[in-house]
Amino acid sequence: MYPQSPSTAIRLTVLAGLLLLAGCDKIPGLGPDPRVAQRDAEAKAIGGACRHALRGLEDCYTLNPKAAKASVFAGWKEMDAYMRENKIEGTPSVLTKVEKPEPRKGSSTEIETETRDPASSRSRS
Repeated sequence: MYPQSPSTAIRLTVLAGLLLLAGCDKIPGLGPDPRVAQRDAEAKAIGGACRHALRGLEDCYTLNPKAAKASVFAGWKEMDAYMRENKIEGTPSVLTKVEKPEPRKGSSTEIETETRDPASSRSRS
C-alpha cells in the first residue's frame, strides 16, 4: 500500500549531518576570498590614514592608485566621524623624497664619473 517511511535512526543521522554542515564556515570555496577581504581592509586603512594626515580624498586616490576608491572613501569617512566624535586633531603629513642608497664599492655595475666643481659649472662671461 503506502511505502514505509525511513526509520527514526536514519532521520536523526541526516538531521545531525545537516546541522554539522550548516555550522561549518571553513569549507573551501563557500566563503569570500581572504585576499579580497585583505585588500579591502588595506584600502580602508589607507583612507583612514589619509584623513588623519589631513589629506583630501583626491590626493589619497592619486597617491594610492591601486587601492579601491570605494574602500578608501569608506575608511576616510569612518576616520572623519571618529575624529569629530573624539575631537581629535589631524597631523599634517610631510612628504619627502627617499634618498637612493649608494652603490656598493666593488660591484661590477659601478660607473665611474667625474665630480664637478661648483665654481666651474657657472657660465663664463
